[in-house]
Amino acid sequence: MPGSRSTPPNAGTKGSTGPRAALDALFAEATGNPLRRALWLDAVDQLLRPCLPPGVAAHARLANVRGDRLVFVVDAPVWHAKLRLATPELVDAARSVGLDVAGLSVKTTLQPVRPLPPATRTAPPMSAAGQSQLEAALALLRSDALDSAGGDRTTGRRRTRKVPTEPASGAS
Repeated sequence: MPGSRSTPPNAGTKGSTGPRAALDALFAEATGNPLRRALWLDAVDQLLRPCLPPGVAAHARLANVRGDRLVFVVDAPVWHAKLRLATPELVDAARSVGLDVAGLSVKTTLQPVRPLPPATRTAPPMSAAGQSQLEAALALLRSDALDSAGGDRTTGRRRTRKVPTEPASGAS
């Protein structure tokens, strides 16, 4: 195809900077192998996900391909059993995508298999009475803070101490 490129223009230039250049540099060396492996496992996981039994997909994840075995991680014993029962179908699906596997291992963990989304909990709206009580409590706290710092509660100004004058010489 004329004009098609496998890399974006200026991607390999000497002066390129930014996240893309950092990723390219990482993948260019042997230190990028674990990252490459993780991306490959994620791609294989996405290919096998539709072949998982109903309900299991949310609780299972492909963790590794070790030798001739697929290694899955699940978050409860019930999913462990369901996944073991689906071994023949999963092995066939893995072979259909080009993997030379003969079996399946399943590990159970107590952690969620997929990271949970951050909680976006919002507080219920505060009533007018609650709002006024909160403001009164805050005003009290502020006035107590002024008092402990030597402030005047009525005016909000700081009080100054009078320095005692020295007695006149010769006074007894």
